[in-house]
Amino acid sequence: MRPISVRTLDPQAGPALSVMGDTYRTVASGAQTDGAYAIIDMLVPPGGGPGPHAHALIQETFYVIAGEVVVRSETQTYTARQGAVVEIPKGGAIHSFRNVSDSLAHLLCVVVPAGLDDFFAEIGQPVAAGQFLPTPDLSPEDLKKLQAIAARRGQEVFPPDYLTKTEP
Repeated sequence: MRPISVRTLDPQAGPALSVMGDTYRTVASGAQTDGAYAIIDMLVPPGGGPGPHAHALIQETFYVIAGEVVVRSETQTYTARQGAVVEIPKGGAIHSFRNVSDSLAHLLCVVVPAGLDDFFAEIGQPVAAGQFLPTPDLSPEDLKKLQAIAARRGQEVFPPDYLTKTEP
């Protein structure tokens, strides 16, 4: 049997991006894993987190390293605290998470297969590690543009109040 190379990644290697006010660092990209998976280190400031979205062909798993986030879907709301794991299975569950605390939340996200890393690279803005940019206010036109990019990448983006609006 021939030897197989072991992949190693240096601490803090990988690009950091500001994505909607959060800072995401791609630890292992789909380009590095032949599309099998991606690992994304997420820093989510108070009030941060992605709006409602879905990705039918990607399984997304979060591990909360520090802090806490409130995870919402159409079927449940869960406060994920340090040490919690949240799995969004393939199939397109509409979900979001928000840091409603006063301190930074730190998550490790693994997506199988890769793809979210490319989406973040397209919509994000390069920043220094640990740097945060303000959360942009999305106009209806901005939301439509984001939805078009997401659709090209096999995802759906919903209006910010999609999971929290009340029925009449």
